[in-house]
This record gives sequence, structure tokens and C-alpha cells, in this order.
Amino acid sequence: MPSALSDATFHPRRAAVWPWLVVSLIVILADQLSKAWVRQVLPLDSSRPVTDFFNLVYIHNPGAAFSFLASAPGWQRWFFTGLSLAASAFIVWLMFKNRGKALFSLGLAFILGGAMGNVIDRVLWGKVTDFLDFYLTLNGRQWHWPAFNLADSAIFIGAVLLIVDEFRRSRRHH
Repeated sequence: MPSALSDATFHPRRAAVWPWLVVSLIVILADQLSKAWVRQVLPLDSSRPVTDFFNLVYIHNPGAAFSFLASAPGWQRWFFTGLSLAASAFIVWLMFKNRGKALFSLGLAFILGGAMGNVIDRVLWGKVTDFLDFYLTLNGRQWHWPAFNLADSAIFIGAVLLIVDEFRRSRRHH
């Protein structure tokens, strides 16, 4: 007769969440290492051209996506930290609730890793380090996408994966 411990340890439905949490951890590590590298090689508020449409920059964003609330007097740091932590707890709950759905869980893992990567910045520095600057030049004018980082990219990729998963599931039901 197996013990309760061995049942918990080898139960496949419980073990299925941990690979997704590892994906989140990899995203967090890649994000934090890339930001540390940028802080080492570039002065704050600088830009280094890489291609005709991409610069490496080093800027701080005290707000959220697209610098939303960046000019607020400081309360946004803890607001966005709390919001991200609450969303992260909800994401972990969703991972446990939807253990058998690989694409859905992968999307959640990317979002969780990205959210936590930016939370670490907010807690340690009070703002998020952004460094990826893409732009388009037409007729001598440049249009820049707001600078972002790997955490933001992971959140975007995770959202795309969730949308693809939903389309796949809805096609199966029709």
C-alpha cells in the first residue's frame, strides 16, 4: 500500500504545474539578467543603434505599459506591484485549475514570469528598466514603439498563446 507522501509526490496532475513554474522562473531570470546587462553597459537615458529599426536604450519607466501613470507622484509603484502580485496569485491558481491544458499553461507561465520580472524591478528600484527600442522610418520621420523589456515581451507572448489556445478550443467545439 503506497503512503500518502508517495501519492502526493508522484501524482501526475500535481506534478504537471511545476514545469510551467520553471518556465516562469526562466523568464524571470532572462529578464533580470538582460536588465542587469543593460544597466552595466549603457548610461541611463542613452541609446545605441543596432539596426535601421532597432536601438538598445536604457531608460526607467515608473509607470506601466506605454508609461501609463509614469508621471504620478510615486504611489503607482506600490499600486502596480500589488496589482501584479494579485494577478500572479490568480495565474498560479489558474495553472493548478487547468493542469492538463499545455498551451494555456504555457501562456500563463510567460505572463507570470513577465509580471514577476517587472515586480522585482519595482520593488528593488522603484521603476522598471526598459531597453528594447523598435521604430519605423518613413519619409524621414521616425515612429517609435515605446521602449520595453523581456518581461513585457513575455507578457505579450503569453497573451498571444492564450488567444491561440482559445481559438483552438473554440474550433474544436464547432
